[in-house]
Amino acid sequence: MPATDRKRVVVIGGTGYGGAEVLRLCLRHPGVEVVRVTAADNVGKAVGDVHLNLAGTGGALRFEDAREWPAERAAADADVVFLGLPHRVSATVTPSLFPLQESRGLRIVDLSGDFRLRDAGAYERYYDGAHPFPQALGSFAYGLPELHREAIRAAWRVASPGCFATAIALGLIPLARAGLLPPGALVRTVASTGSSGSGVEAKIGTHHPLRAANLKTYKPLAHQHTPEIEQTLADAGAPDLALDLVPVSAPLVRGIFATSFVDLPDAVGPRQIADAFHAAYDAEPFVRFPAGRLPEVVAVKGTMYAEIGWELGARARGRQRTLVVVSALDNLVKGGGGQAVQCMNLMMGVPETVGLDDRGLWP
Repeated sequence: MPATDRKRVVVIGGTGYGGAEVLRLCLRHPGVEVVRVTAADNVGKAVGDVHLNLAGTGGALRFEDAREWPAERAAADADVVFLGLPHRVSATVTPSLFPLQESRGLRIVDLSGDFRLRDAGAYERYYDGAHPFPQALGSFAYGLPELHREAIRAAWRVASPGCFATAIALGLIPLARAGLLPPGALVRTVASTGSSGSGVEAKIGTHHPLRAANLKTYKPLAHQHTPEIEQTLADAGAPDLALDLVPVSAPLVRGIFATSFVDLPDAVGPRQIADAFHAAYDAEPFVRFPAGRLPEVVAVKGTMYAEIGWELGARARGRQRTLVVVSALDNLVKGGGGQAVQCMNLMMGVPETVGLDDRGLWP
């Protein structure tokens, strides 16, 4: 693509893992040029000196001081801005960018959880405080292309989904669309996550010596992605669904591995379930059904691919049988920065797979 046709990209909050993934993908994307990266730390350092995998890329690109380059200044000449900021911080920065949307058509892709929910009450409950900018709730397209592709294409601003939310919702959307999750249905999910999902800052729960040989639950039945998943499944056709989510801290760096349990009428058979999944995803570029095995994190680590599999219990309990849905993805790629870039592609009007079809490493 000629340099004059490339979109100008700015990353605000580029030293975290989400920002690192956006940079990795955008720096090799044929349709964009990363013109500026701001941060509150590592100011003045080259991108490759902070994100070591990017050494030798990015030319003269360095982390600019976010205090000297507030969002509206940093994005003044951009076509697309990615916000890699923490929850609640993003919502305080975003209002300053809205005038640039009106004046020059700036697109915004937010990686935080600040604009995923439409319900201010749910945000207050799960994010421990009132929303800093509630009037903007509902004005962001939810960035899950498998469900909201056309809305993303037309959007000026997108809220990129959470990692648990992406993995779990992708596993359940086909059932919602097929009417197999009736109003008031209860889904129970146990989902394991890698330490990178907790961010760059070292904490007692993510410190490697304590995590490398350990498994533990955290935020059981209270994780902030719970209302996001329920909202997504309502959009897919399962109103009033309730999710009991138990997250597990796993000895991984990257990866989400989710197992969801759904009670289905005994009359629902394997063919009906398979048809629902294939109807939902056979045309999707980044969802695949592994043949002869169930999903595994190692198969998708470092890639945009989500693997989904299922097993229907052979034994009926009363008039119901248990369906187990297993999904796996990389929390930083399909569950993070990669999905944000996928949304950018849709907003730019280019094929959504551009720059994203890396098959990863084996093993």
